[in-house]
Amino acid sequence: MSPSASTQKISLKRIAHVFYTHKNLEVAEKFLLDFGFSVTQRSDDKIYFRGYGPEPFVYCASKGTDNVFGGAAFVVDSMEDLELATSLPGATPIHDSDAPGGGKRVTFYEPVDNCPFHLVYGQTPVEIAQTFPELNYNFPTSKYRPVGETQRFEKGPAPVHKLGHFGLCVTDFKKAYQFFTTNFNLKSSDLVYDPKTDEDITTFLHLDRGQEWVDHHTFFFFEGPKFHVHHSSFEVFDFDIQMLGHNWLRDQKYENCWGVGRHVMGSQIFDYWFDPSRFILEHYVDGDLVNEDTPGHRGAAGPGNLHVWGPDVPPTFLQ
Repeated sequence: MSPSASTQKISLKRIAHVFYTHKNLEVAEKFLLDFGFSVTQRSDDKIYFRGYGPEPFVYCASKGTDNVFGGAAFVVDSMEDLELATSLPGATPIHDSDAPGGGKRVTFYEPVDNCPFHLVYGQTPVEIAQTFPELNYNFPTSKYRPVGETQRFEKGPAPVHKLGHFGLCVTDFKKAYQFFTTNFNLKSSDLVYDPKTDEDITTFLHLDRGQEWVDHHTFFFFEGPKFHVHHSSFEVFDFDIQMLGHNWLRDQKYENCWGVGRHVMGSQIFDYWFDPSRFILEHYVDGDLVNEDTPGHRGAAGPGNLHVWGPDVPPTFLQ
């Protein structure tokens, strides 16, 4: 019996990694290093990148004839969840993963636009590669930094901690929403509707894990005429690190897509960049947390619901 025909949902534990194929892998690698990843495993046609957190890898770049998004992966809670996943559209049998961290894996294809998704269980975590001090700040009437203590930084890329979320443009919002919320523990934090039709057109989905605090969204999608990946988003440590990364990417002559600014839904401070293959990657900090007690929100689409400060939304971001 497929999960959609039963009451049992596949339990996602966390988002894990994304897959991209690039025509020019060498150029892509240079950008990804400047973006703040580090190489953890490579072959002639594939490079796995990690952040400084415990995940074995967060981004896999492969060499191919076209620039293609290869889907995102989620860690599931149990082997039973992987067994449930074998009934999903186009699903593979459970098989060993040859990626860093190992474990077992199932790949399936969502039924709207045939985008691959990957589910993993039993990965071996790695040691945290880097730590950062939580800085003390001096405010006008509250001074938290001791006398004589300074804030000093070094220029360079913004080290990535983890994959936070990714987003898709889908061709049938209703069908996609029904599929993902029926088969997985995905729950809407924010829904956006078209005020002309009252039809929902965008959703920001979090992992429903009961009382556990989770990110405001781990996956979002919106409806459009042509399927594509919108962006993948990676958390960095704090705003200083984010701005150091912004300046580093600017100085390397990469193309900024949008940022730096502060979102409304999710509250993240965002910074979006085009990689050389024209995929959009984001650095973010300071996102909202939710749990099962957090009420969902539904609001009308409008010019003010994407950001509260920062540059105007560029046309390239909404494509």
